[in-house]
Amino acid sequence: MVLSPMRFGDFVWPHNPRIYEIEYNRRIVCHKVPFGLYALTDMGRDARILRGEGEFVGEDAYEQFKKLATVFFSDKPGLLVHPIWQSAPAWLVSLKLRQEPRKDYVSYEFEFWESFEGYELSAKAVLTAAEDTSGDQTVKERLTYTIKSGDTLWGLSRANGLSLSELLALNPQIRNPNIYYVGDLIYLS
Repeated sequence: MVLSPMRFGDFVWPHNPRIYEIEYNRRIVCHKVPFGLYALTDMGRDARILRGEGEFVGEDAYEQFKKLATVFFSDKPGLLVHPIWQSAPAWLVSLKLRQEPRKDYVSYEFEFWESFEGYELSAKAVLTAAEDTSGDQTVKERLTYTIKSGDTLWGLSRANGLSLSELLALNPQIRNPNIYYVGDLIYLS
């Protein structure tokens, strides 16, 4: 099975890293109640963390590592596209060179943290949806659509005069544009 190459922002791996490890965590809080009992509250999930190791091999190995290292200095998250796991905005949190670089071989480790931007997008949607009309606050209705069998996000975006990026920006709940279900509600405005 040939997997598509991993991508982050503008950087495309010439060949996929050798080792991947993905970590999912959920924050649970324990509340003590009388008589020695307790209640658990789900505070939601934490950021997914993708760690791995890889090598760049060949005459341009060190140049490939330098290109990846430049991505580290970005001041905003980039889109991490992994050949197996769902795509997500993420920060390149750590990049480690594992040995003295040679011209034809570089060994490295990396760590990405998923960036959930839904809070910012939700706040913007609330602020832009509320209009002040002579002291009364009214809410603009947003155009919605319920996904039916055979629909694609690309097709829906084109049919409604949007780019796929614009459609995804209107729908921060869609973490992977390849995974959605019949009956899901999406926003078109």
